[in-house]
Amino acid sequence: MHPVELIELMIVGGILLVVLLVSFIFKGIWRKIIQGFALLFWVSFVLFYFVRPYWIDIQIEKKLGYIQMHLEEQYPGETWEYRTVPHREDGYESSNPYYIGVIFGSEPQVEYKYFARNKSDIIQSGWYTSELQSDQNDLLHLEVLEE
Repeated sequence: MHPVELIELMIVGGILLVVLLVSFIFKGIWRKIIQGFALLFWVSFVLFYFVRPYWIDIQIEKKLGYIQMHLEEQYPGETWEYRTVPHREDGYESSNPYYIGVIFGSEPQVEYKYFARNKSDIIQSGWYTSELQSDQNDLLHLEVLEE
């Protein structure tokens, strides 16, 4: 379990405990209302906890479509492949799954990182190479941010 998940569980457990303790101060209908609120809070968290990975998958697919359109516009005739973070596997919790790696066919030793907010807001946020790269000028697909 990742430390962030442990912290989330501790916060939710603490809030749930406080709400349940407060419910024992009240009597009658108010106790039932507060306990119902605690139950609703717990069900909402469990639902969120189990739905979140699927929501991330849907968002990644949408962002891949945006990046696909951007690359087709910027580099017609070029081939590429994508590399995404396997966010459901252990060991990748600290990696942002929304940064998509792109490896071009004409430059297989370099992986460019792209981030898409929407159709019109796509940026190349960095690059990585496993080989010793002498200069950034040697990179064929490096996009310079215009300010």
